Amino acid sequence: MQRQTLDAFDVARLVPGFRPPPQSTASPGEASVDPAAIAAADAAMRRWQSPVPGPLVPGSDAHREASCRMFRDTFNPYRPAVLDWPVLAPEVRDRIVSLPIWDIAVQTEGKARLRMAAYAATLPEPDMRDALALNAWEEHRHKEVLARMVAAYGIALAPEPPTAMPADPEWAYLVTGYSECIDSFFAFGLFELARRSGLFPQALVDTFEPVMQEECRHILLFANWAGWHRARLSPWRRLRFECKVARAWAFLVWERIGLARAVDAGPAAAVQDNNFTLNAAKSVSGDGNDLPTLLALCLAENERRFAGYDERLLRPVAVPRLVRSALRLIRLARFR
Repeated sequence: MQRQTLDAFDVARLVPGFRPPPQSTASPGEASVDPAAIAAADAAMRRWQSPVPGPLVPGSDAHREASCRMFRDTFNPYRPAVLDWPVLAPEVRDRIVSLPIWDIAVQTEGKARLRMAAYAATLPEPDMRDALALNAWEEHRHKEVLARMVAAYGIALAPEPPTAMPADPEWAYLVTGYSECIDSFFAFGLFELARRSGLFPQALVDTFEPVMQEECRHILLFANWAGWHRARLSPWRRLRFECKVARAWAFLVWERIGLARAVDAGPAAAVQDNNFTLNAAKSVSGDGNDLPTLLALCLAENERRFAGYDERLLRPVAVPRLVRSALRLIRLARFR
Protein backbone atom coordinates (compact mmCIF):
# COMPACT_ATOMS: atom_id res chain seq x y z
CA MET A 1 0.00 0.00 0.00
CA GLN A 2 1.15 3.54 -0.64
CA ARG A 3 0.03 7.06 0.15
CA GLN A 4 -1.74 8.88 -2.68
CA THR A 5 0.27 11.75 -4.11
CA LEU A 6 -0.76 14.70 -6.24
CA ASP A 7 -0.23 14.06 -9.93
CA ALA A 8 0.07 16.26 -12.97
CA PHE A 9 -2.90 16.53 -15.30
CA ASP A 10 -3.16 19.27 -17.91
CA VAL A 11 -6.62 19.67 -19.44
CA ALA A 12 -5.36 22.53 -21.63
CA ARG A 13 -2.89 20.14 -23.29
CA LEU A 14 -5.68 17.69 -24.14
CA VAL A 15 -8.27 20.31 -25.14
CA PRO A 16 -6.69 23.05 -27.27
CA GLY A 17 -7.97 26.51 -26.42
CA PHE A 18 -9.12 25.66 -22.89
CA ARG A 19 -7.95 28.03 -20.18
CA PRO A 20 -8.09 26.88 -16.55
CA PRO A 21 -10.35 29.15 -14.49
CA PRO A 22 -9.03 31.38 -11.71
CA GLN A 23 -9.32 29.96 -8.22
CA SER A 24 -9.34 31.44 -4.75
CA THR A 25 -6.53 33.93 -4.21
CA ALA A 26 -5.87 32.59 -0.73
CA SER A 27 -2.42 31.15 -0.21
CA PRO A 28 -1.86 27.53 0.88
CA GLY A 29 -1.74 27.35 4.64
CA GLU A 30 -3.60 30.62 5.10
CA ALA A 31 -5.61 30.52 8.31
CA SER A 32 -8.78 32.00 6.88
CA VAL A 33 -10.46 33.07 3.67
CA ASP A 34 -12.98 35.90 3.33
CA PRO A 35 -16.24 34.37 4.67
CA ALA A 36 -18.34 36.66 2.47
CA ALA A 37 -16.54 35.47 -0.67
CA ILE A 38 -17.00 31.84 0.37
CA ALA A 39 -20.72 32.37 1.01
CA ALA A 40 -21.20 34.18 -2.30
CA ALA A 41 -19.46 31.45 -4.29
CA ASP A 42 -21.42 28.75 -2.49
CA ALA A 43 -24.74 30.48 -3.20
CA ALA A 44 -23.84 31.11 -6.84
CA MET A 45 -23.06 27.45 -7.51
CA ARG A 46 -26.48 26.30 -6.23
CA ARG A 47 -28.86 28.69 -8.00
CA TRP A 48 -28.95 29.70 -11.64
CA GLN A 49 -31.61 31.04 -14.01
CA SER A 50 -31.12 31.79 -17.68
CA PRO A 51 -31.91 35.41 -18.59
CA VAL A 52 -33.20 34.23 -22.00
CA PRO A 53 -37.01 33.97 -22.06
CA GLY A 54 -38.98 31.16 -23.65
CA PRO A 55 -38.50 27.39 -23.80
CA LEU A 56 -35.09 25.76 -24.09
CA VAL A 57 -35.82 23.24 -26.83
CA PRO A 58 -33.37 20.29 -26.70
CA GLY A 59 -31.00 20.49 -29.64
CA SER A 60 -31.41 24.23 -30.14
CA ASP A 61 -28.63 26.78 -29.92
CA ALA A 62 -30.46 28.40 -26.99
CA HIS A 63 -30.46 25.09 -25.11
CA ARG A 64 -26.76 24.53 -25.73
CA GLU A 65 -25.85 28.09 -24.78
CA ALA A 66 -27.90 27.97 -21.56
CA SER A 67 -26.40 24.62 -20.52
CA CYS A 68 -22.86 25.87 -21.05
CA ARG A 69 -23.52 29.23 -19.41
CA MET A 70 -25.03 27.50 -16.38
CA PHE A 71 -21.88 25.46 -15.94
CA ARG A 72 -19.60 28.46 -16.37
CA ASP A 73 -21.61 30.82 -14.15
CA THR A 74 -21.90 28.31 -11.28
CA PHE A 75 -18.18 27.58 -11.06
CA ASN A 76 -16.91 27.67 -7.48
CA PRO A 77 -13.30 28.96 -7.24
CA TYR A 78 -12.30 27.08 -4.08
CA ARG A 79 -8.75 25.76 -3.88
CA PRO A 80 -8.08 22.28 -2.45
CA ALA A 81 -4.87 23.59 -0.89
CA VAL A 82 -6.80 25.89 1.45
CA LEU A 83 -9.64 23.54 2.42
CA ASP A 84 -9.81 23.10 6.18
CA TRP A 85 -9.42 19.44 7.17
CA PRO A 86 -10.67 19.37 10.77
CA VAL A 87 -8.93 17.44 13.52
CA LEU A 88 -11.02 14.35 14.20
CA ALA A 89 -11.50 12.40 17.38
CA PRO A 90 -9.54 9.11 17.17
CA GLU A 91 -12.66 6.93 16.97
CA VAL A 92 -14.17 9.13 14.22
CA ARG A 93 -10.94 9.13 12.25
CA ASP A 94 -10.65 5.34 12.53
CA ARG A 95 -14.20 4.87 11.22
CA ILE A 96 -13.56 7.14 8.24
CA VAL A 97 -10.17 5.60 7.44
CA SER A 98 -11.72 2.12 7.50
CA LEU A 99 -14.36 2.94 4.86
CA PRO A 100 -13.59 0.79 1.77
CA ILE A 101 -14.34 3.60 -0.68
CA TRP A 102 -11.23 5.76 -0.94
CA ASP A 103 -9.36 3.70 -3.55
CA ILE A 104 -12.48 3.59 -5.70
CA ALA A 105 -13.20 7.31 -5.29
CA VAL A 106 -9.68 8.42 -6.23
CA GLN A 107 -9.46 6.07 -9.22
CA THR A 108 -12.92 7.08 -10.45
CA GLU A 109 -11.97 10.76 -10.52
CA GLY A 110 -8.77 9.90 -12.36
CA LYS A 111 -10.62 8.05 -15.09
CA ALA A 112 -13.41 10.61 -15.34
CA ARG A 113 -11.11 13.59 -15.93
CA LEU A 114 -9.29 11.85 -18.80
CA ARG A 115 -12.46 10.57 -20.48
CA MET A 116 -14.19 13.95 -20.28
CA ALA A 117 -11.18 15.80 -21.64
CA ALA A 118 -10.81 13.26 -24.47
CA TYR A 119 -14.41 13.71 -25.56
CA ALA A 120 -14.33 17.50 -25.14
CA ALA A 121 -11.45 17.66 -27.60
CA THR A 122 -13.66 16.12 -30.32
CA LEU A 123 -16.43 18.77 -30.11
CA PRO A 124 -16.58 21.52 -32.76
CA GLU A 125 -18.83 23.85 -30.69
CA PRO A 126 -16.50 26.11 -28.64
CA ASP A 127 -18.86 26.65 -25.71
CA MET A 128 -19.76 22.98 -25.27
CA ARG A 129 -16.12 21.96 -25.70
CA ASP A 130 -15.10 24.48 -23.03
CA ALA A 131 -17.87 23.32 -20.63
CA LEU A 132 -16.82 19.67 -20.87
CA ALA A 133 -13.16 20.63 -20.51
CA LEU A 134 -14.04 22.58 -17.36
CA ASN A 135 -15.89 19.47 -16.15
CA ALA A 136 -12.69 17.47 -16.66
CA TRP A 137 -10.72 20.17 -14.83
CA GLU A 138 -13.13 19.98 -11.87
CA GLU A 139 -12.83 16.17 -11.80
CA HIS A 140 -9.09 16.66 -11.46
CA ARG A 141 -9.72 19.09 -8.62
CA HIS A 142 -11.91 16.46 -6.91
CA LYS A 143 -9.01 14.04 -7.18
CA GLU A 144 -6.75 16.62 -5.57
CA VAL A 145 -9.27 17.14 -2.74
CA LEU A 146 -9.28 13.39 -2.07
CA ALA A 147 -5.49 13.24 -2.28
CA ARG A 148 -5.16 15.96 0.34
CA MET A 149 -7.76 14.30 2.53
CA VAL A 150 -6.03 10.92 2.55
CA ALA A 151 -2.77 12.69 3.31
CA ALA A 152 -4.37 14.62 6.17
CA TYR A 153 -5.86 11.52 7.80
CA GLY A 154 -3.22 8.95 6.92
CA ILE A 155 -5.40 6.83 4.64
CA ALA A 156 -3.37 4.27 2.71
CA LEU A 157 -4.35 3.61 -0.89
CA ALA A 158 -3.54 0.82 -3.28
CA PRO A 159 -1.32 1.76 -6.24
CA GLU A 160 -3.40 3.47 -8.89
CA PRO A 161 -3.39 1.67 -12.25
CA PRO A 162 -2.53 3.76 -15.32
CA THR A 163 -5.43 5.04 -17.39
CA ALA A 164 -5.14 5.06 -21.18
CA MET A 165 -6.79 7.46 -23.60
CA PRO A 166 -10.13 5.97 -24.68
CA ALA A 167 -10.33 4.51 -28.19
CA ASP A 168 -13.95 5.74 -28.48
CA PRO A 169 -14.21 9.06 -26.60
CA GLU A 170 -18.00 9.29 -26.95
CA TRP A 171 -18.51 5.79 -25.52
CA ALA A 172 -16.14 6.56 -22.65
CA TYR A 173 -17.99 9.81 -21.91
CA LEU A 174 -21.36 8.05 -21.95
CA VAL A 175 -20.16 5.39 -19.50
CA THR A 176 -18.63 8.04 -17.24
CA GLY A 177 -21.66 10.32 -17.40
CA TYR A 178 -24.26 7.65 -16.67
CA SER A 179 -22.06 6.16 -13.98
CA GLU A 180 -21.92 9.56 -12.29
CA CYS A 181 -25.71 9.85 -12.58
CA ILE A 182 -26.04 6.57 -10.67
CA ASP A 183 -23.36 7.19 -8.09
CA SER A 184 -24.20 10.84 -7.41
CA PHE A 185 -27.88 10.06 -6.82
CA PHE A 186 -27.04 7.60 -4.05
CA ALA A 187 -24.09 9.64 -2.80
CA PHE A 188 -26.41 12.59 -2.10
CA GLY A 189 -28.51 10.47 0.26
CA LEU A 190 -25.56 8.63 1.80
CA PHE A 191 -23.76 11.91 2.45
CA GLU A 192 -26.80 13.25 4.29
CA LEU A 193 -27.13 9.96 6.17
CA ALA A 194 -23.48 10.16 7.21
CA ARG A 195 -24.10 13.71 8.47
CA ARG A 196 -27.20 12.75 10.44
CA SER A 197 -25.58 9.67 11.94
CA GLY A 198 -22.48 11.58 12.99
CA LEU A 199 -20.17 9.39 10.90
CA PHE A 200 -19.05 12.60 9.20
CA PRO A 201 -18.76 15.40 11.79
CA GLN A 202 -20.22 18.74 10.73
CA ALA A 203 -16.81 20.30 10.12
CA LEU A 204 -15.94 17.53 7.64
CA VAL A 205 -19.38 17.80 6.03
CA ASP A 206 -18.80 21.52 5.48
CA THR A 207 -15.45 20.82 3.82
CA PHE A 208 -16.88 18.22 1.43
CA GLU A 209 -20.13 20.05 0.64
CA PRO A 210 -18.80 22.04 -2.37
CA VAL A 211 -17.59 18.80 -3.94
CA MET A 212 -21.02 17.19 -3.53
CA GLN A 213 -22.79 20.14 -5.16
CA GLU A 214 -20.28 20.12 -7.99
CA GLU A 215 -21.29 16.54 -8.72
CA CYS A 216 -24.87 17.80 -9.07
CA ARG A 217 -23.68 20.36 -11.63
CA HIS A 218 -21.72 17.67 -13.47
CA ILE A 219 -24.67 15.37 -14.02
CA LEU A 220 -26.90 18.35 -14.86
CA LEU A 221 -24.46 19.27 -17.62
CA PHE A 222 -24.30 15.65 -18.79
CA ALA A 223 -28.10 15.32 -18.96
CA ASN A 224 -28.36 18.48 -21.04
CA TRP A 225 -25.48 17.51 -23.31
CA ALA A 226 -27.19 14.14 -23.95
CA GLY A 227 -30.54 15.79 -24.70
CA TRP A 228 -28.95 18.43 -26.94
CA HIS A 229 -26.75 15.88 -28.74
CA ARG A 230 -29.44 13.28 -29.50
CA ALA A 231 -31.90 15.93 -30.73
CA ARG A 232 -29.44 17.03 -33.42
CA LEU A 233 -28.85 13.57 -34.87
CA SER A 234 -30.37 12.21 -38.04
CA PRO A 235 -32.69 9.19 -37.58
CA TRP A 236 -29.96 6.70 -38.49
CA ARG A 237 -27.33 8.34 -36.30
CA ARG A 238 -29.92 8.67 -33.53
CA LEU A 239 -30.53 4.91 -33.68
CA ARG A 240 -26.81 4.23 -33.44
CA PHE A 241 -26.51 6.64 -30.52
CA GLU A 242 -29.42 5.05 -28.62
CA CYS A 243 -27.84 1.63 -29.13
CA LYS A 244 -24.62 2.99 -27.68
CA VAL A 245 -26.56 4.43 -24.70
CA ALA A 246 -28.27 1.07 -24.12
CA ARG A 247 -24.90 -0.67 -24.27
CA ALA A 248 -23.49 1.80 -21.72
CA TRP A 249 -26.36 1.09 -19.31
CA ALA A 250 -25.98 -2.67 -19.81
CA PHE A 251 -22.26 -2.37 -19.11
CA LEU A 252 -22.86 -0.40 -15.92
CA VAL A 253 -25.51 -2.84 -14.66
CA TRP A 254 -23.28 -5.82 -15.40
CA GLU A 255 -20.32 -4.07 -13.76
CA ARG A 256 -22.27 -3.53 -10.56
CA ILE A 257 -23.70 -7.04 -10.49
CA GLY A 258 -20.21 -8.45 -10.93
CA LEU A 259 -18.84 -6.30 -8.14
CA ALA A 260 -21.69 -7.26 -5.82
CA ARG A 261 -20.85 -10.93 -6.32
CA ALA A 262 -17.17 -10.25 -5.69
CA VAL A 263 -17.94 -8.39 -2.46
CA ASP A 264 -20.10 -11.28 -1.26
CA ALA A 265 -17.43 -13.80 -2.19
CA GLY A 266 -14.44 -12.23 -0.49
CA PRO A 267 -12.96 -9.29 1.43
CA ALA A 268 -13.69 -5.84 0.06
CA ALA A 269 -9.98 -5.08 -0.05
CA ALA A 270 -9.64 -7.60 -2.87
CA VAL A 271 -12.13 -5.73 -5.03
CA GLN A 272 -11.08 -2.63 -6.94
CA ASP A 273 -13.66 -1.00 -9.17
CA ASN A 274 -15.31 2.34 -9.80
CA ASN A 275 -18.52 1.39 -7.97
CA PHE A 276 -18.57 3.96 -5.20
CA THR A 277 -22.25 3.37 -4.47
CA LEU A 278 -22.15 -0.26 -3.37
CA ASN A 279 -19.15 0.15 -1.08
CA ALA A 280 -20.39 3.40 0.44
CA ALA A 281 -23.87 2.02 1.05
CA LYS A 282 -22.53 -0.99 2.93
CA SER A 283 -20.24 1.20 5.01
CA VAL A 284 -22.45 4.19 5.79
CA SER A 285 -25.93 2.74 5.99
CA GLY A 286 -25.16 -0.65 7.45
CA ASP A 287 -27.42 -3.70 7.32
CA GLY A 288 -29.72 -2.36 10.01
CA ASN A 289 -31.01 0.62 8.03
CA ASP A 290 -34.40 0.49 6.38
CA LEU A 291 -33.99 0.36 2.58
CA PRO A 292 -37.14 2.36 1.71
CA THR A 293 -36.09 5.09 4.13
CA LEU A 294 -32.64 5.28 2.54
CA LEU A 295 -34.09 5.39 -0.99
CA ALA A 296 -36.56 8.09 0.00
CA LEU A 297 -33.71 10.12 1.48
CA CYS A 298 -31.76 9.80 -1.79
CA LEU A 299 -34.79 11.05 -3.73
CA ALA A 300 -35.30 13.99 -1.38
CA GLU A 301 -31.63 15.01 -1.47
CA ASN A 302 -31.54 14.67 -5.26
CA GLU A 303 -34.52 17.01 -5.62
CA ARG A 304 -33.08 19.47 -3.09
CA ARG A 305 -29.75 19.77 -4.88
CA PHE A 306 -31.34 20.36 -8.30
CA ALA A 307 -34.04 22.73 -7.04
CA GLY A 308 -32.05 25.93 -7.55
CA TYR A 309 -31.32 25.49 -11.25
CA ASP A 310 -33.46 26.72 -14.13
CA GLU A 311 -36.42 24.34 -14.46
CA ARG A 312 -36.12 24.47 -18.27
CA LEU A 313 -32.85 22.55 -18.11
CA LEU A 314 -33.09 18.77 -18.37
CA ARG A 315 -32.49 16.65 -15.26
CA PRO A 316 -31.16 13.08 -15.01
CA VAL A 317 -34.36 11.03 -14.75
CA ALA A 318 -33.50 7.33 -15.19
CA VAL A 319 -32.26 6.56 -11.67
CA PRO A 320 -34.94 8.60 -9.82
CA ARG A 321 -37.65 6.87 -11.89
CA LEU A 322 -36.24 3.43 -11.14
CA VAL A 323 -35.99 4.22 -7.44
CA ARG A 324 -39.55 5.55 -7.29
CA SER A 325 -40.76 2.37 -8.98
CA ALA A 326 -38.75 0.26 -6.56
CA LEU A 327 -40.23 2.12 -3.59
CA ARG A 328 -43.76 1.53 -4.87
CA LEU A 329 -43.07 -2.18 -5.29
CA ILE A 330 -41.52 -2.46 -1.82
CA ARG A 331 -44.43 -0.66 -0.19
CA LEU A 332 -46.97 -2.75 -2.13
CA ALA A 333 -45.23 -5.96 -1.08
CA ARG A 334 -45.23 -4.86 2.58
CA PHE A 335 -48.88 -3.86 2.37
CA ARG A 336 -49.82 -7.27 1.00
